[in-house]
Amino acid sequence: MSTQYKPAIHFQHVDYRIGDLEILNDITGSFPQGRITTLVGPSGAGKSTLLKLCNGLISPANGEIFVKDKAIGDYDPVELRRMVGMALQSAPMISGTVYENLNLPLELQGQQLAKEQAVELLEDVGLKGDLLDRKVKELSGGQRQKVSIARTLVNKPEILLMDEITSSLDRASKLEVEELISKINRKYKTTIIWITHNLQQALEIGDYTWVMMDGQVVETGESSLLEDPQNQRVNEFVKGVVS
Repeated sequence: MSTQYKPAIHFQHVDYRIGDLEILNDITGSFPQGRITTLVGPSGAGKSTLLKLCNGLISPANGEIFVKDKAIGDYDPVELRRMVGMALQSAPMISGTVYENLNLPLELQGQQLAKEQAVELLEDVGLKGDLLDRKVKELSGGQRQKVSIARTLVNKPEILLMDEITSSLDRASKLEVEELISKINRKYKTTIIWITHNLQQALEIGDYTWVMMDGQVVETGESSLLEDPQNQRVNEFVKGVVS
């Protein structure tokens, strides 16, 4: 991986286990600041677990995690999760309007999101401001996912974690969200770490890629590595997915 970028998040010999079950084993590597890194690999490889470690939802059994050169354990959890936002595949929403969902992160802090800011957030994710008073249950899957991303942006995170956020969308909505993520990365220089099972998506959207298998990182580099993997297991995985 290129050394010209500072690490946004760095893993140093990180293990994670549940009881006697080892989920992650000796993870070492960095996610470059201001770039898009995709995480790919078979189901059960440990990708979602690794993502949860990035914003302190879970803690490692061994090793160190640094966020912007500061040990993750030295952050106040609220401060950390403002800096490191997360968008999920299911796009969970509270019942009510789009505005009420966008306002939720600030409401939890005893603050209020100005309507003008809410409109700007919607426009940032390619939605019209007149959706503010729409009930979320009336939205399409693609619209819900965009509102979920807009809500994540309320705290202006420097790092955005995404777990399979386009897997349940139709092709048109998927392309719109891909374009949105690229736009967020360009406009705000947001570091993005994105789990995807779509290797073409990883190749086209990612700057860098980590390939995970059996709780380990087996190959990393520019996303073009997916076109010609050097690791035999990765080569077999890529061919199996594409064929």
